[in-house]
Amino acid sequence: MHELSIVASLFEILEAKARENQATKIVGVRLRVGKLAGVVPEFLQTAFDSYKQDTIAAEARLEIEEVPLKMRCRKCAAEIEKEDFVLVCPSCGSTDLELLEGMELLLDKIDLEV
Repeated sequence: MHELSIVASLFEILEAKARENQATKIVGVRLRVGKLAGVVPEFLQTAFDSYKQDTIAAEARLEIEEVPLKMRCRKCAAEIEKEDFVLVCPSCGSTDLELLEGMELLLDKIDLEV
């Protein structure tokens, strides 16, 4: 479960930002997780809940925004959102697709109490 190492790195950032802003606690964290990020959101939530114990974020809530797979067809320029991994343009049948979104794993927001 590499989600635990991701959360450990996340907490380094969170604690640094809390110190930088002289926060007394972290109350919320929002992540953007792409469908192709290689992370299971449920495992990320479990790792976060385990890791936060006895930290400045002990009472923090984690919000995970799942980012769908968005692509653009290089042949017909159609922009498509895919739920599956059948990478074929529904407009023209081309397989020459450009990835626009869906691979990100981003810290989007930190709510601090100062």
